[in-house]
Amino acid sequence: MVLNIDAILGETSVARRKEMLQRVATTGVDLDNVYDQTLRRIKEQKGDRSRLGMEVLMWVSHAERPLRIDELCHALATEMGATDHNPENIRSQDTVLRSCFGLAVVDKETSTVRLIHYTLQEYLSRPSTLPDAHRTLGQTCLTFLNYHQVKRLPTDNVSTLGYMPFLEYSSLHWGRHAKIELSDHAKLLALDLLSRYDSHIASTLLFDKIRGYRSSELTHRLFTGLHCASYFGIDVMVAALIKVQGSGINQGECRGVTPLILAAQEGHQGAVSLLLARDGINPEKPDSNGGTPLWWASRNGHEGVVRLLLARDDVNPDKPDNNGGTPLWWASRNGHEGVVRLLLARDDVNPDKPDNSGQTPLWWASLSGYEGVVGLLLARDGINPDKPDNSGRTPLWGASFYGHEGVVRLLLARDDVNPDKPDSNGGTPLWQASRNGHEGVVRLLLARDDVNPDKPDNSGRTPLWGASFYGHEGVVRLLLARDDVNPDKPDKDGETPLWRASRNGHEGVVRLLLARDDVNPDKPDKDGRTPLRGASYNGHEGVVGLLLARDDVNPDKPDKDGRTPLWQASRNGHEGVARLLLSRGAINPDKPENDCSTPLQGASSHEHEEVVRPPVSRDSATPDEPDNNHITPSQCAPGNTHEGFVRSTVTQGNDTPEEPPPKTSRMRRYRQIIAQHIFPCWVEKRETRPKNGYSISFGHVLEILRWHCIFIHNFHLLAVYIILLELVMDRV
Repeated sequence: MVLNIDAILGETSVARRKEMLQRVATTGVDLDNVYDQTLRRIKEQKGDRSRLGMEVLMWVSHAERPLRIDELCHALATEMGATDHNPENIRSQDTVLRSCFGLAVVDKETSTVRLIHYTLQEYLSRPSTLPDAHRTLGQTCLTFLNYHQVKRLPTDNVSTLGYMPFLEYSSLHWGRHAKIELSDHAKLLALDLLSRYDSHIASTLLFDKIRGYRSSELTHRLFTGLHCASYFGIDVMVAALIKVQGSGINQGECRGVTPLILAAQEGHQGAVSLLLARDGINPEKPDSNGGTPLWWASRNGHEGVVRLLLARDDVNPDKPDNNGGTPLWWASRNGHEGVVRLLLARDDVNPDKPDNSGQTPLWWASLSGYEGVVGLLLARDGINPDKPDNSGRTPLWGASFYGHEGVVRLLLARDDVNPDKPDSNGGTPLWQASRNGHEGVVRLLLARDDVNPDKPDNSGRTPLWGASFYGHEGVVRLLLARDDVNPDKPDKDGETPLWRASRNGHEGVVRLLLARDDVNPDKPDKDGRTPLRGASYNGHEGVVGLLLARDDVNPDKPDKDGRTPLWQASRNGHEGVARLLLSRGAINPDKPENDCSTPLQGASSHEHEEVVRPPVSRDSATPDEPDNNHITPSQCAPGNTHEGFVRSTVTQGNDTPEEPPPKTSRMRRYRQIIAQHIFPCWVEKRETRPKNGYSISFGHVLEILRWHCIFIHNFHLLAVYIILLELVMDRV
């Protein structure tokens, strides 16, 4: 055993010690004895090092969250009984870590201190190893918070966290340690802190943490010591403060949250009992959102507190919040079966009461997949299991959407549930299950005779369309196995399941659909875009290959704008798709769109040099034909970056390329085009217009272009604007 300890402690690096410790742990050695011997050696250190080493292990193993190294050093510098902070007590990082023989290390990623091995955490967490740990930590935090220097800090300025690293931890977590164990001296310190808590910076930090965000407003002044003690559930302090601050027992802070609400939402039965026993307590007082103490306890699943509150005659068990959510509604939504049972046992609780959105407790339990809660609610009379919310979504709809098979079975077992009821958008439970790929739910629904497997939503999209859109092959197989499913049914935009699967690149689904004889692989949408055009647009080479293998697919079919699959692939820079298309016969590589822009020009204008080269290798391509705006591919391509484009366009089949023309700037080319073609036509039209004819002025055009350049950061617009401005100035 001694040899094991010597071997571990003899290593010179933390990594080696950790490796050795892991080796010892896997050899079946009793690690408790190893740690016992290590702690004995720490305690045998001379001077203050022994106490320091044990305190380091105590803080690292029992802190409520991992401490940063600066927080730990300041915590260790806090002296019991001292009235102010002494910076000379702060030890260096090396001194702190060496005192525990390297059993605690600093994590480089988080800068927090952690133990070297998880088995050491288990060992130190035993009460027998470090007795009174929480009492010591709680008293240390309270000592720090009662320092004169800390008390004098302004409550509205938390910038002190930088030079007082221990302030945040002590303010937020002293109560966690104090609830577990509180010494007599710590009680006095806590009472001193809480008696004037609203003027202490700790109230600001804790209130901001409870609220969830930090604010510069002085709203924390309504957050009293009784609020703090109730939040932490420190019964002895709650009892003491009730006597001192009895008149403020129902006082709410800025959000209307009372001490009873805080104790209820945290599940502190002792504190709740003390507060309820006080004369004048209002157990029904809500916060600003309408949440009562019972509402909060039910929402968070605290059965003991719920029992205490339901035993009161002055508590309404069915009181909703501002959004209509009752205690049962929230308990059902969060899956707290015990609380649901308690509330359903009351005759004055409406089990089917919806919130302002029309969503019932059963609706939320079904959506969240809580089978136990769903079973409890369905067993209660007065429940409508098919009640939709304001958007027409039923409990079955919600369970199907998220794939909760157990809940779906429970609901389908009811005769009063319509399994094919659509929502306000026309989406049925089957549609939602298919869209999200829940095969088990799809099987359950398809087994029903009263479910239409081909029922479209308001946009004409069927369950198969939704499954194809998202690429759920298993669901697609299930639906295609049905004779009453049309695999080629388009939506209102003319998009078929194959069209969508192709555009989104789902090869598996495309294969399944192409295997059907009743699927048209070349069926366009209302804009004339075919599945091949969609796959080419997004660069899905696998899908393009599958479609091109079909004889009934026209690889050169243009859409209503005249754009072919090759045009789209070239424009978007999909070289692999362009090669596949060009390898197919009946492709015109020079086919222009409606604006007379060819695939070559589309690729050039978007600087896709890798796509420019394949088209010009075709004999039928016209590499420098201008479009309707008199712009050629060579003028579209950026002059300083596409030498390959220049070489390919001037070669045109010759083995030896000619010398490339001198490079000109993009601005110069734009100026040449505008000055030679656009500007003269514009001037001519202005000079020959009818006397009463309409013509927009140069100034208007320039202003429009200027604003487009401001809001649409586009180089081409900016270039045109600058050139036109120069030409106008030259003409003037």
